[in-house]
Amino acid sequence: MVSKPHGGSLVVRVAKGARLQRLLIESREMHRIYVDEDHALDLENIGHGIYSPLTGFLCRDELESVLYEMRLLNGLPWTIPIVLDVSKEDLGELREGDEAALFFSETPLAVLRVEEVYPWDRGEYAEKVFKTRDANHPGVAKLYSAKELLIGGEIELIGEAPNPFYRYTLRPIETRVLFRERGWRTVVGFQTRNAPHLGHEYLQKSALAFVDGLFINPVIGRKKRGDFRDEVILRAYDVLTKNYFPKDTVVLSILRYQMRYAGPREAVHHAIMRKNFGCTHFIVGRDHAGVGNYYGPYEAQEIFKQFPDLGIVPLFFREFLYCEKCGGIVNEKICPHSEELRVRFSGTKLRELISRRERPPPYMVRPEVAEVLLSYEKPFVE
Repeated sequence: MVSKPHGGSLVVRVAKGARLQRLLIESREMHRIYVDEDHALDLENIGHGIYSPLTGFLCRDELESVLYEMRLLNGLPWTIPIVLDVSKEDLGELREGDEAALFFSETPLAVLRVEEVYPWDRGEYAEKVFKTRDANHPGVAKLYSAKELLIGGEIELIGEAPNPFYRYTLRPIETRVLFRERGWRTVVGFQTRNAPHLGHEYLQKSALAFVDGLFINPVIGRKKRGDFRDEVILRAYDVLTKNYFPKDTVVLSILRYQMRYAGPREAVHHAIMRKNFGCTHFIVGRDHAGVGNYYGPYEAQEIFKQFPDLGIVPLFFREFLYCEKCGGIVNEKICPHSEELRVRFSGTKLRELISRRERPPPYMVRPEVAEVLLSYEKPFVE
């Protein structure tokens, strides 16, 4: 049976029917706060229950509980604060208890019921969430550009930012039905922000050997410079799953979400989101959600020891690699041979080859995937 949502029930904060029409009309007369794409995606994830049990942006007490305890006030595991930063100019005459309309460009996204407006310490936030205050960290750099106040309160979704990949989009309420229809009692989720190499494929298939289905859930949204573009990742996974996975064992669907690059804390957050989609298991690989050298290679696996009550089973894998002596794909646990016989999969190496228009070797990438990557004149985020 698919997992219960985080907190026991799936949150749905989406206005429909007559209520939607009324709120759309009223939103035009409400005080407006304009949000960027990252906050627009957070709104979508709150509204559709991907962030269950959250019903809105965190107020101060809840934020402090997440920062210092990695749990909500009710004790439920939660590691990444979901907050909305605003300036005094954004607030205008808005007061606690009022309603505001959140807009992305000229599109009304949500109605926010303001519970609290409060200041925050961005340096302390960075230290707790990212384990560093270094502005060279992409998550910290974005944090330091945030506005001086936070606004907390429940939201009700009345619109969404443009979604060019709508055909790849499934909500938790839909994936849960789909998994049941396929008879999947156990489902493993896989988080990715990269095009697949053979290390990824073998990791996925190793996990799939123990469960009924695989949920490949690429992150679509803001990424750092040099990452593969969203459409490249999706096309690569299309050809991989079509040619190298048994039929009806894989569901490919996107997660519209901004990567924080928060390493261990974000690994737990990624697991919670996949739990809400209905996954019973979640793959945690090497340097999950990491960037640079800010986190240890398996630090994102070790943090799960602190959450025996998470409600989803983390699956930990060592790094997959190609061994010239074994003549195939292995990992550190099963291969006895020395380092000079090992060829490690490297996303950096793959990107270097593609940027030089060179075909990756067959032990690194499937030929169909290589064709997709080389077919794009500009495959990377600039």
